[in-house]
This record gives sequence, structure tokens and C-alpha cells, in this order.
Amino acid sequence: MSLALIAWAVVMRYAFNRPPAWVDDAVGFLLVGIVMLAAAQVLRRGEHISVDLLASRLSPRSRPWANAWAALAALTAGLVLAANGWSTAMFSRSLGIVAEGNVEIPVFWVQLALPLGGAMMALVALESLARLAAGEPPAEEPHAGVTRPE
Repeated sequence: MSLALIAWAVVMRYAFNRPPAWVDDAVGFLLVGIVMLAAAQVLRRGEHISVDLLASRLSPRSRPWANAWAALAALTAGLVLAANGWSTAMFSRSLGIVAEGNVEIPVFWVQLALPLGGAMMALVALESLARLAAGEPPAEEPHAGVTRPE
């Protein structure tokens, strides 16, 4: 969607000399939503940021502990995002803050992506901890064709 909007804006700007002023703002808002709502799925697939240099050198017996610490860190980050994102969005809503620029929408609508994404990350982290406790493998393996450095 973002790519299509940007392409359309470029064509309108250079071919018709009529650039749509609202596209940059809309793409920025979409980017916030995409990042926050995709973070949980990326975490679930095991494709989130990790320190493979250290994890790859751990013994098979130590890896579950490292994975548990990583899941606890993700759980903490998700809960912080959810709590702070919610209070920030509600604060913006109570003050009636509107986005500056060409798209003047209430800011809290965009900010609600923070608590939603944080809550989903926390749920994925809890699932990961439950799988570790039960001795099950991770929820999903990284996509085929995507190589991880060893």
C-alpha cells in the first residue's frame, strides 16, 4: 500500500505537476502501523533481532535458557510498549491532539498501534515461554530461502 501511494505521488508530481500533499503523512502513519503490527509475527517466526554470535556458541543444554531470557526480554518490552503506548494514546486523546501536516487526524489513532503491537508481542513471548516449558520446538521456523548467519 505504501509503495503504491508513493509511486502514485511520484507520477502525479513529475508527470502532471500536481503532487498530492497528503501522501507523505499517510505513508508515515502506515509505516508505524506496519512495524508495530508485524513485530509479533516476526518474533514468532524467530526472525527478530538476535545475537547469533553468542547463541550459536552455546551448548544445546544452555540454548533453552538463552531462549527463555530472550522471551522474557520480549515479554517485558511488549508489556512496556502496551502500557506506555496506551497511556500516551489516551493522553493525546484527552488533549485532542491532532497530527500536524496535511493529514490532520487525531494522533491517538496512530498511537494505538503501540499498545496493540506491544500486547501481541507479549502474547507471542508468553507462547514462546510456554513452548520452552513444555519442551516443544519454536512456533515457526524462518522461511525457506532465508538464511541466517552461522
